[in-house]
Parts: sequence; C-alpha cells; structure tokens
Amino acid sequence: MKKLILSILLMANAALVFGQSKVYVTREITPESLVRIYEALGVQPEGRVAVKISTGESEATGYLRPAFIKPLVDKVHGTIVECNTAYAGSRNTSEAHWKTIRQHGFTQIAPVDIMDEEGSMQIAVADTTHLRYNIVGTHLAYYDWMINLAHFKGHQMGGLGGVLKNASIGVASASGKAYIHSAGYTDKVEEFWSHVDDQDGFVESMAAAAQAVHNFFGQGQRIVYIAVMNNMSIDCDCNAHPQKPLIADYGIVASLDPVAVDQACYDIVTQIHNDEHNNTKPLLERIARQHGTHIMEWGEHIGLGSRQYELISIDK
Repeated sequence: MKKLILSILLMANAALVFGQSKVYVTREITPESLVRIYEALGVQPEGRVAVKISTGESEATGYLRPAFIKPLVDKVHGTIVECNTAYAGSRNTSEAHWKTIRQHGFTQIAPVDIMDEEGSMQIAVADTTHLRYNIVGTHLAYYDWMINLAHFKGHQMGGLGGVLKNASIGVASASGKAYIHSAGYTDKVEEFWSHVDDQDGFVESMAAAAQAVHNFFGQGQRIVYIAVMNNMSIDCDCNAHPQKPLIADYGIVASLDPVAVDQACYDIVTQIHNDEHNNTKPLLERIARQHGTHIMEWGEHIGLGSRQYELISIDK
C-alpha cells in the first residue's frame, strides 16, 4: 500500500513538473459523491486525520453541513478541526466557538478540535516575501494527515474562498489570521485591522501560509484538497449575513494540488452561462476587485502548485 501511495504521489509531482495537475470533478453534490471523489484521489491516510472545514458563523451561511460530510469523516476516521476567528462574532473565543460548533451539529457526527484552544505555534514558510513564519494552533502537531474540505464561494477580503484560503486563514490561529491579513506586520488581533491596506501582500501571504501547511504535511504528501461548489454567495461563511447565492450549485472538485483546485473552480464559474438560474457577475466582480485570482498566480509562482490542469470527470 505504501508503494502504491508513493507511486501516486510521484505521478502527481511529475504532473506539476510538466505544468499540469489532475483535477477530479463530479456534478453530483451528495454525501456519496463526496466519498467517491475523495476515493478518486487514490490516497490512504494513516494515523490521525484532520478534516479541516469551516464551522460557519451562522446558520445563514453556506458552510458544509454535518450530514453531508459525515460519511467522508467516518471513512477516514477523522477529527473535524477549526481555529478561532480574529473578529468579533460567534467564533472569536473558544467558549463562543464551541457553542457554535454544537449548535451547528458537528459534535454529533465526529470528534471536533479547536486547534488554537491551547495556544499557537510557528511553522516554517518557504516564501518569506511577507511572512517570517506561519502561526497555527498548537493542536496541528497532533495530526498526521489533513483532508482540506472547503466550500468554494466569494470572500469579503480575499475575493474568493477555496482550498487555499481554507489552508491559510482557516488553519491559522487567531493571531496567525492577524499576521496574514496584515501581510506580516503584526500578529496582534487588536491591531491588525489598521494594517490591511496591502491587498496583494495579504493575498500573497495567504498563498505562503497555505504552502506552509502543505509542507507541514510531508511536503504535500499527506494532504488532499476538496472544494464543494454549492451555495456560492459572494460572501464567505465567516459573514453571518451573506448575500444570497446567485449561481446554481455546480459540483465537487478535488486534487492533490491546491492551486489547481481553486483555479478549476474559478474557471468553472467563468464558463457558466448566465440565465434565469445563474448570475456570475457579482461573484466575478468581487473576485476581480479583491485581486482574488492572485492567490493562484502567487501559489504557482512560489511552487505550491500549477494553474494548468487536466479536468477528469468521475461521473458515469
């Protein structure tokens, strides 16, 4: 089995060298199709598996519901992981966050871990353009594998929220979020809002932080990336009152390459025909205004992944 896993990873790395990564897609959004697309990646996690999701700021947001993710979490014997936020809301303290986690039903389907509940630690970054290190919850060290399970949508500050955002801002502790948002200026939650004027620096810092998490898991050998394209509001699940989604649910995308996943999701949105069921203009305008695609450009630039990909349907 280990030889098989190594062979798969070597093929994935070869794809990156030649500028193209394999990205799997299904148009079906069900618990069963989520498991199938995970299985298409051909990996077999060993040890303690973290399943990184967003627990959602409120019931109004499009966070992935417990019933939807439960079969995948069960299959990998995973622990749902999250970190506290760096803004006032329902998840900015561990006490408040646990209340939200319970209200949203996650403790009913699996173990849950707020990774920065007992503090933060630093992990290395390969790209030091803005960050000297990445700041994550200390509990990240407990895990051998990660399933990065993201909800693809817009984002108020980053433009788009996909697997790269889920690996960077999502895995960062509250102080780490402050550090990324301020492009390395400060890790003080009470200060960083005064230093968020470097948009490209922020987006590049997200890519660097995502790469740090990728490398933390065996240089990317123990992490996979899945994005669910449903409830695609222009706002993130960290917004308690998001705007109504104007795009019909599309499907699920997965790869070993996080840059390719987000690029594929973005490309899919750009290719959707606008009609009575779809209006992609607000989301694409939000992404453009916030330089959202720059996270893929920078991710490719620093060697995290490839924007060139082969899209492979797993549907019959």
